[in-house]
Amino acid sequence: MNPPEPTQTPAALDPSQVILRPLRPGDADWLIAQHGRLYARDEGFDASFEQLVADIVAGFLRDHDPARERGWIAEAGGERLGSIFLVRAETGQPPDTAKLRLFLLLPQARGLGLGQRLHDACLDFARGAGYRRIVLWTHESHRAATRLYARNGWTMTGSRATRSFGRDVVEQAWFRLL
Repeated sequence: MNPPEPTQTPAALDPSQVILRPLRPGDADWLIAQHGRLYARDEGFDASFEQLVADIVAGFLRDHDPARERGWIAEAGGERLGSIFLVRAETGQPPDTAKLRLFLLLPQARGLGLGQRLHDACLDFARGAGYRRIVLWTHESHRAATRLYARNGWTMTGSRATRSFGRDVVEQAWFRLL
């Protein structure tokens, strides 16, 4: 059963009331459920995407270094609206490389500048933690996100058609110096 759709609309949501806060108990389940629900609805992804998100969240909760890795939840009036994470990049990347992950805005929170706020908080933390570069992985279909990345100095470093999460997709890799 899908969770109920949030009731606020963009016109009713005041961006000045949105806070960016660290993870709290219960956020992991919300992150997994929202990613699974929205990507199934909007992209046609199967349950393997939700499993990937669950694995990312579990790894973060189990192993993250609070001095160099962080997750944020955008929230207004007790309602979660979005997320973004910064983690160390995978083995094989230079040690001063971070990775942006789990960037999500619920539909009612889009178009209000919250994506930019989450992005900026993530990059500011990355700089403060001593990272010199940041990478991310996304899909071509995430046009609003890729526009935000391009507008903020990111460069797409690769693109490839593949089959993931039960769909034909075009994966993209992006990179930015800090």
